[in-house]
Amino acid sequence: MPTWDERYAAVEGHLFGETPNVFLAAQKSCLPASGSALAVADGDGRNGVWLAEQGLHVLAVDGSPVALDKSRKLAAARGVTMRHELADLFAWDFGRERYDVIAAIFIQFANPEQRTRMFRAMQDALKPGGLLILEGYRPEQLDYGTGGPPDAENMYTEPMLREAFADLDIEHLESYDAELHEGRHEGMSALIDMVARKPAAG
Repeated sequence: MPTWDERYAAVEGHLFGETPNVFLAAQKSCLPASGSALAVADGDGRNGVWLAEQGLHVLAVDGSPVALDKSRKLAAARGVTMRHELADLFAWDFGRERYDVIAAIFIQFANPEQRTRMFRAMQDALKPGGLLILEGYRPEQLDYGTGGPPDAENMYTEPMLREAFADLDIEHLESYDAELHEGRHEGMSALIDMVARKPAAG
């Protein structure tokens, strides 16, 4: 299987397109007018750049230097400033109460044990009142074969997300099938979306 660097280098443009994830963009009205945002495993930048365009101070983190280079170029082309960091997300320090928004879009490279640690770290990294926006595939995605990992254990279900994010106030959680047209994510897909907020201090 090719590495992520090889996947990003193999396409002249952007692996998942230059426009933001449809679900993320649909949450525009929920975003704060200013503040800090973390784009987890942001790849070649489509989501992090869009968050920066909304006026947020964005840190885009990814494990591929090839992807981050493309993200920098996309940010420059769009006229926005954002920070980039090369990191192994299984070892990276997410910090505590750093971000007003965390976007986690199709970060399904983690097995269940890794995912548990990463989800906990993401919750800790949210400021009180901060927003988590997450989209992923459900196990039924294996029947479609239109994107995502080949392992059902890497997929999300509603009970799993409710348990993993029990400390957050889940404002939206929905499972559905829909057509995706986002680069390598192309065709009918088994999706699950979540918007959750960390309770305010006190």
